[in-house]
Amino acid sequence: MTDAPSADADGSDEFAVPADERYFEDYEAGATYEFGTVTVTEQEIIGFAAQYDPQSFHVDPAAAQQGPFGGLIASGWHTCALMMRLFAEHYLPTAASLGSPGVDELRWLKPVRPGDRLRLRLRVVETRRSRSDPRRGIVRTFAELVDQVGEPVLSMTVVSLLLARGGDQDLPTAPPASG
Repeated sequence: MTDAPSADADGSDEFAVPADERYFEDYEAGATYEFGTVTVTEQEIIGFAAQYDPQSFHVDPAAAQQGPFGGLIASGWHTCALMMRLFAEHYLPTAASLGSPGVDELRWLKPVRPGDRLRLRLRVVETRRSRSDPRRGIVRTFAELVDQVGEPVLSMTVVSLLLARGGDQDLPTAPPASG
């Protein structure tokens, strides 16, 4: 479950433009944001890992006590999914997101345990127009999930492709009719 966005330590807050009106031009290099919170539960950790990462320290609390982390921890991939949920809910523009070619430098920095409360901290690293299609822009964002004591548990640089304002006017809205 996520809560409302919050200002970061430098006083930056959410965007001046709502997500459904946000385009490439609304992302400025150097801008910082903090968004949401999500509390991780034991049930969610076990459920995710049972489907996607069934290692004992993710799915079996008793075995996890004897394992390398001294207790149950979330899969790193679960932690990535939590980051993506907050990223999509609070940061990505709803009308202008064109997907992503990937992420760089993904790191799991600290185990995530049941009861941890995570929030998303972001810094826009770079923005530039696409060389191949000026209707689009590329935004590189350094993303961290931080726990309840402010320590990063995950970091990565996300590369997003975003539509520029007015760039959708030339895009087809539906495939051409055949016949």
